[in-house]
Amino acid sequence: MSATSRFRGSLTALVTPFKDGKVDEGGLRKLVDWQIESGTNGLVPVGTTGESPTLSHAEHGRVVEICIDEARGRVPVIAGAGSNATSEAVALARHAEKAGADAVLVVTPYYNKPTQEGLFRHFKAVNDAIGIPIIIYNIPPRSVIDMSIATMSRLYELANIAGVKDATANLARVSQQRHALGPDFIQLSGEDMTALAYNAAGGHGCISVVANVAPGPCAELQAKSLAGDFAGALAVQDRLVPLHDAVFLEPGLAGAKCGLALLGRGNEEIRLPLMSVTEPTRQAIRSAMVHAGLLNG
Repeated sequence: MSATSRFRGSLTALVTPFKDGKVDEGGLRKLVDWQIESGTNGLVPVGTTGESPTLSHAEHGRVVEICIDEARGRVPVIAGAGSNATSEAVALARHAEKAGADAVLVVTPYYNKPTQEGLFRHFKAVNDAIGIPIIIYNIPPRSVIDMSIATMSRLYELANIAGVKDATANLARVSQQRHALGPDFIQLSGEDMTALAYNAAGGHGCISVVANVAPGPCAELQAKSLAGDFAGALAVQDRLVPLHDAVFLEPGLAGAKCGLALLGRGNEEIRLPLMSVTEPTRQAIRSAMVHAGLLNG
């Protein structure tokens, strides 16, 4: 199976459940099982939505191990392995590979603002250290820097660079990257609201925050759009639009944990500096979940 056919559809950017300040290992296993049983096509633990900035290295590694163990090969696991220190990104990627991850997600280094050449060398170092696919996570709003298509093209010549999670919010990039890198370069949307349009322009799926709360509908939208049934996908999208909005009224992972709590599938425990959503946002999320058919009115 090619990487393009394996890493596609609805891939959930998993939240990390906590209980009394610690990673809730049992809750994480239940979340993984529910996601897979609901039709999710892949799992992405310890990204930003998984609260990677506030996990210790030991916790980060353990979450990856649990996710892989519980998935049992039923869906691919793309483990978060990003850092703004190249040595740390390499170490996280090596651990993910050793644990059995199918691929790693590596974010463009944040805060220290590398040049395009610095970006190339950072990703090349990770590429040279492991033997599994690497998905570039290009997210200028958080990283401050935007990986150019020219740099992405250079990286795609390396053995393990397989695709991009694109959170630029620029739909033109899908077509531009497809033109420059070809149809086999995996393009995954990093933005729930535009995931349908992203696929219409040549994308292969979405690494989704909202899929934590609505794994079935998100998987259905992806399946229909990737099959060319855009009318059917649009009908699903119409159900999900209020939820896409509501989950991101405050930090998305807080919205996702709120939605899971409303479903009785977890609590809203979050590590500072982030906090649980406010009551008006909680009500907006609940209303959106009713609209989506996830809760009874």
